[in-house]
Amino acid sequence: MARKDAVTEMRDILMVRRDALRKALAGDLSTLKELREQSGDVIDQALDSAQNELNSQLAEVESRELACIENALERMRGGQYGVCEGCTNKIPFARLSALPYATLCIECQREAERDGTAPGMEFMDWGRVSDGGSDADVSINDIEIDVS
Repeated sequence: MARKDAVTEMRDILMVRRDALRKALAGDLSTLKELREQSGDVIDQALDSAQNELNSQLAEVESRELACIENALERMRGGQYGVCEGCTNKIPFARLSALPYATLCIECQREAERDGTAPGMEFMDWGRVSDGGSDADVSINDIEIDVS
């Protein structure tokens, strides 16, 4: 298959995923509004709060993916899709098949991750990562455990 045909196919895949994410995000927001309007006992409110937090985190991840998809579609319109933003070489189609909104080739992605400049890394809170050299004590209250 020619690269142009493959890009057209990738565009269709991205548009389907984009529409699905938009619907999911719209649904998440309406669910959150419904949950806020309901009242219940303390346990119900705690469960609602936990569910709201999960929905919020999921919506954040989906929003980031949606932004990446929108960027990829814009790059297609501008003729830059499949061109690495780091080295300007063509991104191998195998990588685009695995991650259709990739903007870096594997080598540039690895370098960006080493440098801490990879897309999406700005959302990571590196201030919370410990190198083990601290004398600060960690208590059980500092650890979150999902028991669901």
